[in-house]
Amino acid sequence: MQQIPRREFLRLMGAAGAALSPACSRKEPSAASRPNIVLIMADDMGFSDLACYGGEIRTPNIDRLASGGIRFTQFYNTARCCPTRASLLTGLYPHQAGVGHMMRDYGLPGYRGDLNRECVTIAEALKPAGYTTLMCGKWHVTPVREGYRDNWPCQRGFDHHFGTIHGAGSYWDPVSLTRDNELIEPEGADFYYTDAIADNAARYIDRYGGERNPFFLYVAFTSPHWPLHAPAEDIARYQGRYAAGWDALRTERRERMIGMGIVEDRWPLTPRDSRVPPWEQAQHKQWQQRRMEVYAAQVEIMDRGVGRIVGKLEEKGLLDNTLILFLADNGGCAEELRDRGRRPLPLHVPEKTRDGRPVRYGNDPAVMPGPEDTYQSYGVPWANVSNTPFRLYKHWVHEGGISTPLIAHWPARIRQRNALTHEPGHLIDIMATCLDVAGGEYPNEYNGHRITPLEGRPLTPIFDTGSRSGHEAIFWEHEGNCAVRQGKWKLVSRWRKDGRRWELYDMEADRSEMNDLARKEPEKTAELVKLYQAWAARSNVVPWRSWEKKKTG
Repeated sequence: MQQIPRREFLRLMGAAGAALSPACSRKEPSAASRPNIVLIMADDMGFSDLACYGGEIRTPNIDRLASGGIRFTQFYNTARCCPTRASLLTGLYPHQAGVGHMMRDYGLPGYRGDLNRECVTIAEALKPAGYTTLMCGKWHVTPVREGYRDNWPCQRGFDHHFGTIHGAGSYWDPVSLTRDNELIEPEGADFYYTDAIADNAARYIDRYGGERNPFFLYVAFTSPHWPLHAPAEDIARYQGRYAAGWDALRTERRERMIGMGIVEDRWPLTPRDSRVPPWEQAQHKQWQQRRMEVYAAQVEIMDRGVGRIVGKLEEKGLLDNTLILFLADNGGCAEELRDRGRRPLPLHVPEKTRDGRPVRYGNDPAVMPGPEDTYQSYGVPWANVSNTPFRLYKHWVHEGGISTPLIAHWPARIRQRNALTHEPGHLIDIMATCLDVAGGEYPNEYNGHRITPLEGRPLTPIFDTGSRSGHEAIFWEHEGNCAVRQGKWKLVSRWRKDGRRWELYDMEADRSEMNDLARKEPEKTAELVKLYQAWAARSNVVPWRSWEKKKTG
């Protein structure tokens, strides 16, 4: 997609939107006695950030959901923002939905950068079951270009949407902010995107929670994805908390996780990233601390938003019969934002603040992050903390990139309280779970298109008994990083220019992925390689970089 200046984009998209109805088309569903479903997702949040998963960040509202329900310790995403969203929404692997990479069209079925018509979204599948379908937050499964709305939320089954189409942006001035099909500007001098998402979600519950039809509400926060943006008073609450540095914090988190039963003592803490010095030798300590302080503030603000959503459900008398699922789209993000002089800046970066000050883009230790006129990330050292005790980050399919918290809360059905399950699960299971609790059916055809068969399986047996008959295997591919998990075995590899090197790990003995058994277990390695290759062939996966020159948009 050719880059256009941000303000020109806003002008063009606003003009294009005038031709469309500002409200989404809505087919009146039949009455049904079903639970409400609230699906909440954090953005770029690591496995150990929540207090109920071992973190030091204050998350009392999410912790309350955990104490009243089930925490999954081995649930998986797909390691990147938009492939995760495609998989979450459709119950398919991302390549099957057309989003095997990012939002560029490479002319291949698995890499169109846009939801295809051989999939249905949860919203489209729940309509026939009598659900009102609502969304707040980040969409990021279709390209942002002039006049194109074919795959916006309201065109893919949602009755209403407030949020952004693009994948990132300022928390005070997010690009592609929309209400239904209309591009809008942030309202009010105190606009902050995380709060706006939560407030609009609560308003939807207030408006539709009293109707005879149940609702499905998808809340996709951008927090704590970069940029590091938070009000000063929220940042101040973490002042000094990270003075001990990343090494001490990783150790602290692991110890708490072991005590909670989230991880096992026999799984060692992975070594500090080789690019990161010991804390005692780190430069710019005040700036480094501030990066994590802002990140923590962003998570806490999101938690308060979850509290407002849960509070509105309580106020309406709906909490008991509402299934709430909370998870994250990938592991902590190690990307370091650098200003290399490229102009115009990326679409997601405003050139100026809403009151006219220049935005300082890039991780500059001379600039303390947090205010609206900065645009930074927390980078490698703190992402390493977020993913404690695992290896690697967002982009990669080692455990640090794909492990997510998942909390399920539904008092009317989930009788367990403060429970843990070690049953493996994957994003593809979310669609199946929603349909199962809603009494809905996954279609063979939709709007004249044959629909790819559902890959996921319901999580509901775990709600009832604590276990289920799982998948024969689950799979990953992103940017040439590949994996397959079958039972206790995980085969994984990082993309390498000089060819693939598979690693084999026993997830029961070594979920930290420190003891590669590929040479000791050649038969198991060969078996899983064959399994992966068969999945890749049927799922529109092609070798990384072999198709890069094919991009058409």
